[in-house]
Amino acid sequence: MTVTADALSSLHDVLDASAVVSDPDLMASYLHDEAEWAPYGTPLAVVRARSTAEVQALVHWAIEHDTPVVPRGAGTGLSGGANSLAGCVVVSLDRMNAVREIDPLERLAVVEPGVINDDLRKAVAEHGLWYPPDPASSPWSTIGGNVATNAGGMCCVKYGVTRDYIRALEVVTGTGEVVRLGRRTAKGVTGLDLMGLYVGSEGTLGIVTEVTVRLLPLPDPGHTVIGYFDDLAGAGQAVRDVAAQGLTPAALELVDRVSLQAVDDYAHLGIGGEANVVLIGRFDDAGEAGAAGAAAMQKAFSGAGATFTAEAADSEEADAMMAARRLAYPALERLGDVLTEDVCVPKAAVPQMLEQIAAIAARYDTTIANIAHAGDGNLHPLMITERGDEAAKARAQDAFTAIIDAALAAGGTVTGEHGVGLWKRAGMERELGPQVVAMQRAVKAALDPHGILNPGKAI
Repeated sequence: MTVTADALSSLHDVLDASAVVSDPDLMASYLHDEAEWAPYGTPLAVVRARSTAEVQALVHWAIEHDTPVVPRGAGTGLSGGANSLAGCVVVSLDRMNAVREIDPLERLAVVEPGVINDDLRKAVAEHGLWYPPDPASSPWSTIGGNVATNAGGMCCVKYGVTRDYIRALEVVTGTGEVVRLGRRTAKGVTGLDLMGLYVGSEGTLGIVTEVTVRLLPLPDPGHTVIGYFDDLAGAGQAVRDVAAQGLTPAALELVDRVSLQAVDDYAHLGIGGEANVVLIGRFDDAGEAGAAGAAAMQKAFSGAGATFTAEAADSEEADAMMAARRLAYPALERLGDVLTEDVCVPKAAVPQMLEQIAAIAARYDTTIANIAHAGDGNLHPLMITERGDEAAKARAQDAFTAIIDAALAAGGTVTGEHGVGLWKRAGMERELGPQVVAMQRAVKAALDPHGILNPGKAI
């Protein structure tokens, strides 16, 4: 059915006028996420929902008018998953930002999807609790968006990803029903794990309107170790050696010279120019265990050829290094257009994969900055091109594909945490194969029979 002016007018009949945005200038900031090169279209309208009831009313309207609905959190995604489609309605969940409950006894919190990751962390910290998933975008990204992409972050190497902390979800389905999935209890095996389908589904199976998360006690401040390396291969070898020693750091991050210098120019942290590649490891075990882990990591760094390694002198130095890692992406954006990769390979393959990324940069004459959650093999090479240079952009896209090829050949995956979105659909099909892709699409057809939820993305 073609959406007419009358149909749009009817949207105002089912939703409060203040929730519906149709002015092109006001809609501009809702058109796409941070995947700068991914395509997007002009929506019919943006709905800034404030309740589950409004989301449900929108889905019923969309079914009646055969109109796609694209869910959106803060728009910090890097795969085009939240990009608007021509003629769709974008539903922004940023107004649904209440922390509804914190239960210290059960160690859980109930939140609306628009709650900012760091805001949740601050709220539960007042109760001595901690929400571990910490994407680099945690100061800006929302819990709903983190659920949609199964976001990871720096602590994944020890603590796991978003999926590991979701107890229950409230979801508006593709048929306009409101369902509750999961449970508040620590254990429960009743029925199929339907909740698990929605974590990482990128808004293609339903729209999450409430999230119950599992919490942990606040960790020890810990010990932070810094290692300088001459090249990516040496840093990769150190990552492999850390794993081979059976060490499980709370974080093990990689930042190369291009990224460090960009951060220094951007935030003036005073950490650029001293090394070609830096590894930042952190142990949050209390007492002697943390100190022993830090010492063992320094030994692993030295054994892999580090030109310098030491434990951070104090919390300020440790925080500055972690801040540099978090600021790398916005800092690099200042250098030009950025195309971000998100491959993940086995830890044993990290040195080889980093070497291949360097070779791909040379082969395609493309500047590639490297940041990584190196401890779990999740690499984020960022291809940077001068704005307006279409030839360079084409080379960068070829480099992007070559990196995917190399990751798959190494037994890896095309996305460790950013999601499939628009950028990785071809890679997903190659990784999973036709039978598994068909299974995914059968699930999509069952849960979104009208095909209105974020069509053309992910699945």
